[in-house]
Amino acid sequence: MKTMHLVSLGCPKNLVDSEVMLGLLEKEGFSVVEDPARAELLLVNTCGFIRPAVEEAVDEILELARYRKEDPEKRLVVTGCLVQRYGEELERELPEVDLFVGTDGFQRIGELVSGLFKGQRERGMQLQSPPKYLMDARVERRLSTPAFRAWLKITEGCDNRCTYCMIPSIRGGLRSRSIEDLVEEAVRLEAGGVRELTLIAQDLTAYGNDLSGGQNLEALLGELLARTTIPWLRLLYLYPSTISRSLLELMADAPRIVPYLDVPFQHVSDRILRAMNRHHSREDLETLIDNIRTIVPECAIRTTLLVGFPGETEEDVEQMVECLTRWQLDHVGVFQYQDEEGSAAYLLPDKVEDEVKEERYNRVMSVQAEISARRQLQYVGRTEPVLLEGVSRESDLLLEGRTRFQAPDIDGCVYITDGMAEPGSIVSVRITEAHTYDLVGIIVDGDQR
Repeated sequence: MKTMHLVSLGCPKNLVDSEVMLGLLEKEGFSVVEDPARAELLLVNTCGFIRPAVEEAVDEILELARYRKEDPEKRLVVTGCLVQRYGEELERELPEVDLFVGTDGFQRIGELVSGLFKGQRERGMQLQSPPKYLMDARVERRLSTPAFRAWLKITEGCDNRCTYCMIPSIRGGLRSRSIEDLVEEAVRLEAGGVRELTLIAQDLTAYGNDLSGGQNLEALLGELLARTTIPWLRLLYLYPSTISRSLLELMADAPRIVPYLDVPFQHVSDRILRAMNRHHSREDLETLIDNIRTIVPECAIRTTLLVGFPGETEEDVEQMVECLTRWQLDHVGVFQYQDEEGSAAYLLPDKVEDEVKEERYNRVMSVQAEISARRQLQYVGRTEPVLLEGVSRESDLLLEGRTRFQAPDIDGCVYITDGMAEPGSIVSVRITEAHTYDLVGIIVDGDQR
């Protein structure tokens, strides 16, 4: 059996592609090893969305290339968004790499890699532009997450054309999987022990826009509720202006859809939102937050904000701070705008200096940290269902889990100081302490399923 070492960079959507490659390569006789020195195949699935991600990917490739140089029998393969974005430039600059595969082609990774080891394929590039591949339930996939939780990628690509975003050029236009196909995968994941299924896409609310027959997010959720018994269904990455009242009402009526919404606002200034080509205004955001809190009162709201967009002024940032102070959102991620060649925003005037972006980032993060600390206090004294992840990463004397209001690998967690349960159990935990992003509690009851 041949050995492989895989590094997956970037978002959960990219991780699903990595899991597909893992499954396909295992079918070809590869087994995973943690030590790259022991691996015959070195594989990096890259992100190329913004400059820091590009730099991280290149650093990782060069690190694995050291092992390739020490042992010429090894093969180094690079896949994903970085390849799709930079293509032939990478091939020129990284002669250490045996094979490059873009965002369309990884579904053939088994045969491509086998060809490399059999000497049937020379160093090369597998690149299709625009990418058209869309995974389905039949594809081999090996989960890299714990067996009790998984990501379900319901679409590929995006049609929104935000001016700062490279995703449509890297991933192509919107392509939705059918409801039947997604339910088939969800049923199989449940049979494998999944108890939390997180639906992901570049824009979850765009699901089905390219399909006929009334296939949309609400219909998909209805089928998942009817045909699985997975206790927690979670929604990530919903576009603000297309969150329907019917979706919120479905969440209110179906407790298995956890009360949590990740809705990237990106900004609150109408002027900046127009420059970003976002299809919502500050007033729309006000209405959305009011609707969420009226229809799904418990719902935790997460958003992301971008500071330092070209033309952003101090007044625009003050609007952001004022809105955050008034809205009191549960989770906020703040990012500094990156000037990406090829994006529409790259051509805009009035760039914001790096030190100004850094100051604005720190200011907004500081404001939100205080808000988060206050929001966390509402849970102290409450008993909440918690999905147990296992022994804590902080200390083997603690267990660790998450409430319905904390998404995996994104938000904080619950540290459990007393009680025992198996990973994957959903247990009742009384919250005893709150910190800025994490909670502390004790188990008061066993598995609730």
